[in-house]
Amino acid sequence: MDYEGYAQTLKALANAKRLEIVDLLSCGTLCACDILAHFSFTQPTLSHHMKVLQDAGIVRAEKRGRWQYYTLVAAFTTEFPQFAQRLLQRDENCICHEKTQAGSDCEEVG
Repeated sequence: MDYEGYAQTLKALANAKRLEIVDLLSCGTLCACDILAHFSFTQPTLSHHMKVLQDAGIVRAEKRGRWQYYTLVAAFTTEFPQFAQRLLQRDENCICHEKTQAGSDCEEVG
């Protein structure tokens, strides 16, 4: 599990506007102009948000004519939900089992 990579993803998603952008893109590829029409901020602000999402591997951009078109990265849409589920689900693959099997003196609680 790549905690550093997922931390970068979570940091990028820890903004209400970026979460909303990801929600919009979950419907499919959108032009920057269509994303911008949904918000009351400027084009440079949208560019900043999109750059953060791109750097985190959440969104990819493609230039068509004078506009950028944005799409969710396929690996993000499959791997991130799986990571979140593994992180929150307690089962035999849980990291806590690795520590107890390694000989911890602590008692397991719960």
